[in-house]
Amino acid sequence: MSLDLSTLYLVATLVCGLLGGMLLYFGRQENIPALDWWGYAYLLGATAVASWALLGPMLGDTLALCLDAIGFVACGMMWNAARVFHGRTPNWPGLFLGPIAWVAAVMSLPVEASALRVTIGAAIVAAYAVLTASQLAAERRKAMRRRWPTMLVPLLHGAVLLLPILLADLLRPHDETFIGSIWVTVFAIELVLYAVGTVFVIFMLVSERTVRAHKAAASIDPLTGMFNRRGFSEATARMIEREAAAGRPVSVMIFDIDFFKSINDRFGHPAGDEVLKLFAVIVTNNLRITDLCGRIGGEEFAALLPCTMDEALHAAERVREAFETCGIAVDDAPVATTVSIGVASGPANTELDVLLAAADTALYQAKRGGRNRVVATAEEPLSLLDTRRKSAVGSDHPRQPVVVQRMVAMNEIGA
Repeated sequence: MSLDLSTLYLVATLVCGLLGGMLLYFGRQENIPALDWWGYAYLLGATAVASWALLGPMLGDTLALCLDAIGFVACGMMWNAARVFHGRTPNWPGLFLGPIAWVAAVMSLPVEASALRVTIGAAIVAAYAVLTASQLAAERRKAMRRRWPTMLVPLLHGAVLLLPILLADLLRPHDETFIGSIWVTVFAIELVLYAVGTVFVIFMLVSERTVRAHKAAASIDPLTGMFNRRGFSEATARMIEREAAAGRPVSVMIFDIDFFKSINDRFGHPAGDEVLKLFAVIVTNNLRITDLCGRIGGEEFAALLPCTMDEALHAAERVREAFETCGIAVDDAPVATTVSIGVASGPANTELDVLLAAADTALYQAKRGGRNRVVATAEEPLSLLDTRRKSAVGSDHPRQPVVVQRMVAMNEIGA
């Protein structure tokens, strides 16, 4: 079956132009600069292919060379679009290196070396395809299994362009017309497939990023930038599971800013928001990067630490002291900032709800004991499973509380 190259190139031009316009439209609507890069790359490529296919015989050498260079610029823009999408700056030297290499090769090679020029052109396109794939591969390696098409499509693009040339070099090394005809035919077909496949990849990346952003927004407290209750529960569940697999204990803190309502009543809610943000910064700065923190209520915060009770108590005391001495003032009026902290620790695989309940009981005792102090449970809380088992065994006897109610005040923990 014979294929009309003019028809193939017309289809490729229309597809690239339509997809380029669509990418530009969505780029402006969603304010995604990378989509603008991809859209202009498609439009440039469509312009170069249409001019080359329809006006090829009438083009002079200089104009044909310029159109070829524009096509290579479009390939470089595809690579830079991937860079911009992943938060990197455009590589301007790399964008124009391919076109410059092509112009230099054409001007330095003799006219009869058409096969070599075709090989160089395909190699430049393949190099940009590999750079694009490598840029996509460098992003989010944890999601690599789900995002393999983002690397496969540009790699196939480069392989398909080089394969006819390699086969021709092996099968018909001295027949330059054979090389040119195969490459031109395959390029026309593959261009359409690559254009459609790349747009599919682009929208897959945009969709994934949008879902990730919405998920993050649903898990983050907008005022403090910490986890909200939902995000804290999800993150701590993963940490407890990981620490349980290693047989390590975990500890939980619950922080409650003392007399926060009076701060709002005296200075206004904007001042109260500033106090909340300041406390979030203090908690973050005084805990380790491996510790998880979240705002689980109005003025109530929580943290999960992969450590023993003693380590958690020292960390809690650092937070208490730092907040008490932060020296915040509103309209030159000092604001008394203190926090009460309840701490609980449990063995491997203790459920978060149990730890929070134990820490909350300790926090209640800290409030009753005069506030501005750290209080810890005297014994480790039992897991829910152990609680149910003991309840079933001792159903004929008075039930014992899961958390022992004897507390230890930690105002002078360093003593």
